[in-house]
Amino acid sequence: MSQLDPTMNRSARKGLECSGISARYGSLTVCSDVSFSVAPGELVALIGPNGAGKTSLVGALNGTVSASGQVTLDDRRLDPLSSWRRVGTGLTTVPDGRGLFPSLSVADNIRLGALLTAKSDRGEAMERALGLFPFLKSRWNDAAGALSGGQQQMLAIAKCMASSPRVLLLDEPTQGLAPIIVDELAEVLDKLRASGLPILLVEQNHHLVETVADRFIVLVGGKVVLQGGKAELADRDRIVGLYLQRSAASVH
Repeated sequence: MSQLDPTMNRSARKGLECSGISARYGSLTVCSDVSFSVAPGELVALIGPNGAGKTSLVGALNGTVSASGQVTLDDRRLDPLSSWRRVGTGLTTVPDGRGLFPSLSVADNIRLGALLTAKSDRGEAMERALGLFPFLKSRWNDAAGALSGGQQQMLAIAKCMASSPRVLLLDEPTQGLAPIIVDELAEVLDKLRASGLPILLVEQNHHLVETVADRFIVLVGGKVVLQGGKAELADRDRIVGLYLQRSAASVH
């Protein structure tokens, strides 16, 4: 069972390491030779234009998209494993679309997430998850589908956190959300990073990325074209130029 122990020495964990990742659908390669790492307590943002291969790269990491290359979590090779076995190692994804069961209650969605935590620790894991979003307690018996879009996104994160992940992959979590909800999510991401959790954030909201990211990766045309830290992220003109290069290439 996966379990992120906040008391564990961070030097004993390696986080997520990816080397030479190429994702494909049949004969079509959508991202090629991508390498990066996410250390414990670090948030790395993956940005790029639509169609750059960001979601496909997430699928390559969690095993839902055919891929080659090496994926390692805390020195354990994950790429030979099926997608459901990768989840069992602690690699957890909040997908684009949230991955909730809308007809089930808030409580049942979180309980499903907690099934990946050791039985003796499930109660504590659920309480930690609810501590991130206390309002969920007041909606405990409501159907997940009855929540607003922002509340559903928060539930999706809480559901994943109840599984005691060792790394969290977030795919476009702010899509369609109001700015005030985006700010709340930024605070939660800061808390999760401070707990030692490695986070890979796929995101189009540049303000959020500037606020929470330690490092960033720009993916264009399925390839890494730029990596850097906060100082480089502030150079919006350069990043926008890379986006426009992709758009121009798609026209010709």
